[in-house]
Formats: sequence, C-alpha cells, structure tokens
Amino acid sequence: MSGSADAADSVSTAEPVSLAVPAPAPAPEVPAARTVEGDDPLDRAVWRLRSRGCWDDAAALLEPHAVRHAPAALRRAALLVERCMFTTTGWAEAEDALRAAEALAGNDDERGGAACERGHLAYAATVLGVRDRADEARSALGRAAALLAPTAAGRPLLDFRRGLMAEHVADSPDSARAAYRRAHAGATAQGDSLLLSFTWRHLAGLALRDGELAEARHGFAESLRIREELGFLVGTAPALAALADAAPEDDADRLRAEAARLFRLMGGVPTWLADHLSTARAAT
Repeated sequence: MSGSADAADSVSTAEPVSLAVPAPAPAPEVPAARTVEGDDPLDRAVWRLRSRGCWDDAAALLEPHAVRHAPAALRRAALLVERCMFTTTGWAEAEDALRAAEALAGNDDERGGAACERGHLAYAATVLGVRDRADEARSALGRAAALLAPTAAGRPLLDFRRGLMAEHVADSPDSARAAYRRAHAGATAQGDSLLLSFTWRHLAGLALRDGELAEARHGFAESLRIREELGFLVGTAPALAALADAAPEDDADRLRAEAARLFRLMGGVPTWLADHLSTARAAT
C-alpha cells in the first residue's frame, strides 16, 4: 500500500507547555507538512490517500498544480519524503520533487519549508540506515530555522524535527524534550491535530524511557485517540504498538495484536514496525 492506491538550534519563542507527558516510541516517524486542509475537494482527496499510505496517488493529484505553484510543489515533495520515512523506498522521486520545490520557492516561508523537508529527508536516510546524511540534516534544519519566523506556520513542524535529530542522532533527550514541547505548544496554537499526535507520542516515549509509566500511557493514548479521530490509518498501528509498550500485560497483548492486524492490512507499512512487533512477540 506504500505508494499507489493498489496501499521535526534555534527554535520557536513559544513557551514550553507543562505537559504531564514526555516523548518517542519504537520508531522515528514524522508527519509531512500540515494535516487535513480545510474543505477544498483536492485537499480532502489528498488527505484520504495520504492517510491510507497511498503517497504516489496523493502526489499525482498535486502534480499539475506543482509545476508552477510553490506551495503545491512543497506539499507534493513533503508527501514523497513521508513515503520514504514510512516505506524506506522512493528516495530518488523525493529528491526530484524536493529540488523542484526548492527551485520554485519565492519567499522565506517557502524556502524555509523546503529546507525543513530537505533536512527531514536527510534525517530519514540517516536513521533508517540508508546513508549517513546527519550533517546535511543539521545544516538544512538550521537553514530552515533561520528562514522561518517564530510565528510561521511551519515552525512547530521544524521544532518537532529538530527534536527528532536531538533524540535519535545526537542522543540528547533533554534537548529533544524541549523541542518536542515547543512543537506541541505551536501545534496546539495552530490547531494542527496530526502534529499533536506525533508530539504526544514522542513526549510519551521519553517518559517511558524515564520510567514514568502513567505519563507515557497518557501521551500514547492521546496520540492514538487523535489518529483514530482523524482517520490516519497508516499511523494507527505504530500508535497501538507504542501504547502497548506502556500498558499492563493483558492490554499490551491485545494492543499488539490489533497493531499487527493493521500492519498487515496496510501491506507492511510502516516497514520499521515489523522489527518492533517481532521483538515484542519474542519477549512475551
């Protein structure tokens, strides 16, 4: 289901939110730019395909608009970058789409958004073991931070992705937690529900790492609730598996079984979840 329908330094000035939760779960997932976009028929169609892991088809809908329209080109590139993160495939197509978006960018917000996607693509290649592009990721995300104003729409996503770099590349959980909280505050202010599902999940993962089970359960449960309400099917199995890691044994077995069922339904996407599910089964 990964492609066609046949399937987050300088940071925002927003004050950190005092959350009862903290950060990540089994794997380094990340959302593409923005969530469900209003009532426009094209936006709804792109969301329906994206939420089911049909990134190629969603990108195809945007392609006619992406030829000359910078926001559409960036949105299309973000979809294809997200496909790389979930499937570990399609790197060349994502690079091509990203170069096109970078060429069309005409203001700081557009250039900053493209730099954020460039950094995310390099991050994905690094953490998924495709190629070490950590320096490129740091440079691109730093460039995005210089271009995006503290109040820019793309700032919360940038903060989140810098948190991922801090946690998964620099191994700095305190820096990651601060960045995730800034992203959480920004996503709350902007009403970006999908990004909130990621910040809840990754804050909860850090809580679990610190042995704070109640906080972890709360964050994982919020992430799962939001994804189910949005119909973000491709992200629901990871949310179930994450909640299982903090749940009592009986509940954990049920949650992992449902995660495995959805994982099979989605054709084995996200690919990195397979190792987590098999490790969990072996430990029980």
